[in-house]
Amino acid sequence: MSKRDFYEVLGLSKGASEDEIKKAYRKKAKEHHPDRNPDDASAEAKFKEVNEAYDHLKDPQKKAAYDQFGHAAFDGSGGMGGGFRPGGGPGQGDFGSAFSDVFEDLFGDFMGGQRGGPRRRGGAARGSDLRYNLRVTLEDAFKGKTETIQVPGSVQCEACSGTGAEGGAQPAACPTCSGLGKVRAQQGFFTIERTCPTCAGRGSVVKNPCKVCNGATRVQKDRRLNVNIPAGVETGTRIRLAGEGEAGVMGGPSGDLYIFIEVGAHPIFEREGPDLHCRIPVPMTTAALGGEIEAPLIDGGRSRVKVPSGVQSGKQLRLREKGMPTLRGGRRGDLYLELAVETPVNLTAKQKELLKEFEDAGKDNSPGTSDFFSKVKSFWDGMTG
Repeated sequence: MSKRDFYEVLGLSKGASEDEIKKAYRKKAKEHHPDRNPDDASAEAKFKEVNEAYDHLKDPQKKAAYDQFGHAAFDGSGGMGGGFRPGGGPGQGDFGSAFSDVFEDLFGDFMGGQRGGPRRRGGAARGSDLRYNLRVTLEDAFKGKTETIQVPGSVQCEACSGTGAEGGAQPAACPTCSGLGKVRAQQGFFTIERTCPTCAGRGSVVKNPCKVCNGATRVQKDRRLNVNIPAGVETGTRIRLAGEGEAGVMGGPSGDLYIFIEVGAHPIFEREGPDLHCRIPVPMTTAALGGEIEAPLIDGGRSRVKVPSGVQSGKQLRLREKGMPTLRGGRRGDLYLELAVETPVNLTAKQKELLKEFEDAGKDNSPGTSDFFSKVKSFWDGMTG
């Protein structure tokens, strides 16, 4: 069976550039890799065909010979006499190195995400994000405030300007990996790439470590920061302070600081989103005759509220826009007053006498009691009827 044209295998036209060949190879290698096609018996053969095509076209000398003589340049039957094998036969040269790049493309998502992680060439790496839990009162959440907090963490070493070297000197390139941060080892068909053991992937080494930070480029230090708490925050609200997290390594950017808000319980008000709820006592006489009571407000003021005559415990009165502000939208919630009718205590003899007269004269004025005994009478009539 005759071999397919190498350009055709990779989906290219004759004369394709080196970058085009490499890009096409990666695409085809991913497409036909046996691990991605477990149910396709022909995947392995196609994968090998792609590898062979790339092995010949990636080398400029082999590519030139193939462009002139085709497959005959390598099978001993062409005009090159005995076959053309510059740089070795299939599988030689830096194929393993190229394949390792494809291996990372294929399995990088399963092996930890982006190649190289967050560390940059030269050892620079972004600092870690920090979390700070901040507890505020309901009044603070209503008005908003500026809070000063003290955050422990690492900052860039001033003595070495974050280089880790004495006097701020720049680190030297790692002699083991030549500044790449990675070393490669050939194991049969594959080239295995791993983090450089000398520089731990930084790509540089410090010959004379800074005496203040011992070459770590950072030192521990508490910082005082002002945090603007907007009105309307709730428990779970998150405030981000960009660049206020851990300092970066070797000149890398700092992480962020996240402030998580917790609103403390209030002795009077209960919060439900933007709305507030308050249980307020009402004198028995006011509940019976009607009148006005004073209701506390979250802003520290008071509001006079009309109570209808004959009101019962549990009745709710609504005060519009007397609740909490919202973070977005500019509106305020409502305040709900739950009335609790008070029973008088420590009565004088005169008060007891008056209440006794009131009781005798007003037996038919208690709707709850009358209704209850009416139901009891109906129940017994039904039992004896």
